[in-house]
Amino acid sequence: MADPPKVNSSPSKERAEYSELLMKMLTALFYGVSSFMIMVVNKRVLTVYSFPSFQVLGIGQMLATLFILSVGKSLKIISFPDLSTDTFRKIWPLPLMYLGNMVFGLGGTQHLSLPMMTVLRRFSILMTMIGEFYVLKVRPSTSIQLSVYLMIFGSLVAASNDLAFNLRGYTYVLLNDFFTAGNGVLMKKKLESKDLGKYGLMYYNSLFMLLPASIFAFQTGDLSRVYEFEGWSNHWFTFQFSLSCIFGFVLIFSTVLCTAHNSALTTTIIGCLKNILITYLGMFIGGDYKYSLINFLGLNLSVIGSLVYTKVTFSSKSRQSPPPLPVTSPCNGGEKS
Repeated sequence: MADPPKVNSSPSKERAEYSELLMKMLTALFYGVSSFMIMVVNKRVLTVYSFPSFQVLGIGQMLATLFILSVGKSLKIISFPDLSTDTFRKIWPLPLMYLGNMVFGLGGTQHLSLPMMTVLRRFSILMTMIGEFYVLKVRPSTSIQLSVYLMIFGSLVAASNDLAFNLRGYTYVLLNDFFTAGNGVLMKKKLESKDLGKYGLMYYNSLFMLLPASIFAFQTGDLSRVYEFEGWSNHWFTFQFSLSCIFGFVLIFSTVLCTAHNSALTTTIIGCLKNILITYLGMFIGGDYKYSLINFLGLNLSVIGSLVYTKVTFSSKSRQSPPPLPVTSPCNGGEKS
């Protein structure tokens, strides 16, 4: 008689896999919502209220991050390693990528319409794939590469007929793409090493870049312009400025969580999915989008590329996790005499 087949699975294992999948989805959703909200708030602060410095806004977000994490650690809600002589070595060059990602992202928000900014942000996916290939040794499939090229092509079509072309804005966003890719790839590498933990990465990123960012803002005269800004007497502006600073912390936290539970590439994908909504809302809420047929076609082509990219990526992930197959116990070929 043959022994009954044994299934290489258990309820506890299935629950663990379900919990892991749920955490991946929730952290991705958390990042997408946070990224959307802060982009809208930043757009209002910098454009609607004409706040004179995106650098100072970034400094405010750093200060909010340091304050919230310090309070959390003092109340023993969270924990991360204390500052030591080798902390800078453990985290470098992540602070540089973090600062560039934040500063140039805010600069692009100030100088470009939301639709064009989100189109140019598609290049961050290509840069992330290249970074993962060389740093994390992850090789994307051919279908994923083709979907990325479709997005890039749509972005080029849209940018070729941008009626509100702004060289500084284009430069800021492309630099933002580079720093976004570097920040995501290096963050994944640092999280895997587990030297500082996710809260330590967030805290020391802000700490090490606060002084250089403040010196730069002082030398460029941004601190003086912010001090003389007349909008401080507007309570609604003050509320939105404070909200932007708090959302700066929330965005960093959601980015770290999404990257830790997924990957740098998945975090970039979620950002592009979020940008689909921003692309169309920006035609109405930003007030700075100038319509043309070629530009609009390029926008939609890039959006289609994002959808194809997402489908290919998550489909390949599901194929990598097939259900367990039943196996027989090795007892004389499964039979007894």
